[in-house]
Amino acid sequence: MSIIDRLRLATPIVQAPMAGVATPLLAATVSNAGALGSIGVGATDAAGARMMIEEVRGRTSCAFNVNLFVHGRAKPDSSREATWLNWLAPLFAEFGAEPPAALRTIYKSFADDPDMLTMLLALAPPVVSFHFGLPPADVLAALRARGVYLMATATSLEEARAIEAAGIDAVVAQGIEAGGHRGIFDPNAPDDALGMVALTRLLVRNTGLPVIAAGGMMDGAGIAAALDLGAAAAQLGTAFVPCPESAADAAYRAALSGPGAYHTVMTSLISGRPARALANRFTALREEVGNHRPPDYPIAYDAGKALHAAAKARGEHGFGAQWAGQGAPLARAMPAADLVRTLREELASCRAGNRLHSPDAV
Repeated sequence: MSIIDRLRLATPIVQAPMAGVATPLLAATVSNAGALGSIGVGATDAAGARMMIEEVRGRTSCAFNVNLFVHGRAKPDSSREATWLNWLAPLFAEFGAEPPAALRTIYKSFADDPDMLTMLLALAPPVVSFHFGLPPADVLAALRARGVYLMATATSLEEARAIEAAGIDAVVAQGIEAGGHRGIFDPNAPDDALGMVALTRLLVRNTGLPVIAAGGMMDGAGIAAALDLGAAAAQLGTAFVPCPESAADAAYRAALSGPGAYHTVMTSLISGRPARALANRFTALREEVGNHRPPDYPIAYDAGKALHAAAKARGEHGFGAQWAGQGAPLARAMPAADLVRTLREELASCRAGNRLHSPDAV
């Protein structure tokens, strides 16, 4: 049975989880429109995740996805963290603020969060997906026993083979074009930076899993191309950021329609793990960072969030984590249901042999 049939989707479109941006309202609206809506709970605890899941359930009876971060445990290093804060201190001073006295591990990995597992087993959301790695086999078995459909992100064939060996139901092929955090299992390992096209074909040909292509797609033509590569579905994230149902603030939305959208940057400076964002003052620090190395994820994110808060209080929005993929200039601001409908119509037009020359051609 295909992923479309199993999850009863009307269209092969998955909305990316986008932790912090994808609201329960957005996820439910997307699901109600016939695609797979998603929420990311990697930035909250079990109680917060429960509230989000229950809100989605209160808004839709359709399938939806709950995404979790399964990163390796951060290694605190007081010397490295103090050096990082000292390097950032002049920026805090620019906005009349002091850097934090110390940095915290602000997000817990799902691999170290038994309360999150207990909650998931109690609520049994239709789909659970993993980013940055995989939880232990017993955790996967427990979720599977509750009838949960499991997905995980891969940035390479090696990661996809590990996902398949773990008995995961589907793999998300995250190309280098994708916005947000790169799902690479080991951020210190070499990254072949495979694009969506090459990665999707590698996984289609060399695994037996349904492949969900991710990275750079913003319209029906992009989705059609991914399906022609053998993908079962396409995952879009940046396309949903401008939707009124997302939690993106006004500055994020404005930046997405500005010149920074044409120059997205892969950076570890904001959070400690590589992530693709709109070019802004924070990403520009790569020209000055030299030998300074950010602390481990998510410790570095504590500093990044503090700097953004200090700058935002003074009217400077260039230090926000404005995650976006390389297709950002193709973003269209419209309600989520209208976007799903438009994507479906564009996909149908492409399938009928009509080439899309503009975002309005359907």
